[in-house]
Amino acid sequence: MKRIYFITICFLVINYSCKDYLDVVPDNVPTIDNSFTDKVGAEKFLSTCYSYLPNFGSANSDPAMLGSDEYWLDENESFYTQYYSLNGIYLKKDLQNTDNPIFNFWVGQNGANKLYSGIRDCNTFLEKIVEVGADLSEEDRIRWIAEVKFLKAYYHYYLLRLFGPIPLVKQNLPISASIDEVQVYRDPFDDCVNYITELIDEAVPDLPMIVSNRTTELGHITRPIALSIKAKILVTAASPLFNGNSDYDNLKDNTGRNLFNPVYDKQKWEKAMVACKNAIDTCLSANIYFYKFDYPMYSLSDSTLLLMSLRHVVADKWNSELIWANSRNVLDQLTRMSLPFFDSSQLSTGLVTSNLAPTLNMAELFYTNHGVPIDEDKSFDYTDRYNLTTTPDNQKYYVLPGFRAPILHLNREPRFYANLGFDGGIWFGNGRYNDVGVGTSNTQSWVLHMKKGEASGNTSNLKYSITGYYPKKLSHFESVHPSTQGSGLVLVRTTFPIMRLSDLYLLYAEALNEYNDQPTPEVYKYIDIIRAKAGLEGVKESWTEYSKNTTKPDTKEGMRSIIQQERLIELAFEGKRFWDLRRWKLAYFYYNQPVKAWNTNGKTDDFYIPKILYNYTFGTKNYLWPIKESTLRSDINLVQNPYW
Repeated sequence: MKRIYFITICFLVINYSCKDYLDVVPDNVPTIDNSFTDKVGAEKFLSTCYSYLPNFGSANSDPAMLGSDEYWLDENESFYTQYYSLNGIYLKKDLQNTDNPIFNFWVGQNGANKLYSGIRDCNTFLEKIVEVGADLSEEDRIRWIAEVKFLKAYYHYYLLRLFGPIPLVKQNLPISASIDEVQVYRDPFDDCVNYITELIDEAVPDLPMIVSNRTTELGHITRPIALSIKAKILVTAASPLFNGNSDYDNLKDNTGRNLFNPVYDKQKWEKAMVACKNAIDTCLSANIYFYKFDYPMYSLSDSTLLLMSLRHVVADKWNSELIWANSRNVLDQLTRMSLPFFDSSQLSTGLVTSNLAPTLNMAELFYTNHGVPIDEDKSFDYTDRYNLTTTPDNQKYYVLPGFRAPILHLNREPRFYANLGFDGGIWFGNGRYNDVGVGTSNTQSWVLHMKKGEASGNTSNLKYSITGYYPKKLSHFESVHPSTQGSGLVLVRTTFPIMRLSDLYLLYAEALNEYNDQPTPEVYKYIDIIRAKAGLEGVKESWTEYSKNTTKPDTKEGMRSIIQQERLIELAFEGKRFWDLRRWKLAYFYYNQPVKAWNTNGKTDDFYIPKILYNYTFGTKNYLWPIKESTLRSDINLVQNPYW
């Protein structure tokens, strides 16, 4: 058969060759035509289409991890680049540029996959799958087409979220395409959203509710995944960054066409609201439900069980709450970065870096045990929160009794203790599986000791938390840190959540609140479900009884703030905050706050002196990625994003 090679618009624009194109077809298949002669070849090409998915949760490849203001690292680049890329650190230090953009998913550079290449391969699959013979059942053909339509939509969406308006690649152009045909324009933002959601709508009826073979198909696209991502897309499109944002009034192509609609459209929230509810109903029908820690071999108190249900939803592989998860083992890397040295015998190992450090800013984000912000709780001593006190026995499942600890670490909500490891804090698992007060001292839950010279603190090497906190969520509780007496590091393989049910409930509450003129009972219902899961009273009850601002939940603006903080808490350290702060247009506020930490050089009470590690600089231009200058030179019809 005569070989026919197709290239996409964007690969002509950025001058990729046909040889580059053929490099990504399945192994040992010399031509694209040969890839579709039988089911085996087609399935390999299907895998190729999946291979472009961003590596969610990876410190090297996901801008939402190290690029988020949730973490800070010691700045010894020569040391840390032995272990992982620091592109995320460079991003939040305002080192983004137009010559060689960080995480450039447009062309696939600096930690990013080539998403336009992925779109091109999806188009090829959709064109050629009809040629596969009788060994491919019609049922599989239809399902694979639906999966690839979703992937094509998702790659467009990921680019849209980064760059704003993008060129839509609806089909591949032949190699004979003229210069005029390959000099493409960016499509208006709303047109992009409409096309992406239409593709998902086409895919949904032919996607399964659940995968039929969990051994071979986990991670493949299902109907709950597709509808949940559609909901997230529509919430993103309705959000302040993209809905009537005057900052982009002058973003026009060279024909004078506006690439953003300058007028706020409330109906975008209605579309998002309907999509969220549809996705929730579909997930519940697919038996997706909130996670509960269920390891009956361990006898745990109700307090520890609640903490583990909140903590382990990230690390428990393919658990009940996951709608979509990254099956690549990114938590191997994250565990090495986030697992403390619990004991001095572990300090000699070179297998972990123990340096992924949540900021003091994040510690102040979580609610009090009354379920309201620490600066609003009328019974919490916010002004003196850094002052030290002796921890009481009734906090024993969270902090070592009789320990000198700051007020900030006491009487906080369960998610504070489920998410953060800190000096004097209790850490269940990782080699110790008896609860507090059960068994011998060397089998009970760990207690972190993080002052200078102590096992979990600064021991004159670079492997420690520079802020005085560790993220508990990012390691499986049965992973075991090596020691000089042990047999080595044990890392439990797991998955990383791309989308889970709590995320979807919070998106629905947000859309409801934004669409209606004032909060409705449905808004409170879906927020309160998340709060109840975290062991907290409902919004109205908590604010009425404990807050200085008792009427805050009664207004749309007040509930907006509550919903946003609820998302930032519930989804902390899961790669969501990075995107949420941008779409809310709040990154300018948060990313211009100083990075705060404890004094990790302190050996006694002086450890608890807050210090500033870094002063961020974030400008309006940083909300969208720049298009690489060489890409713009290759296509005179493309225009750069504002302020770059």
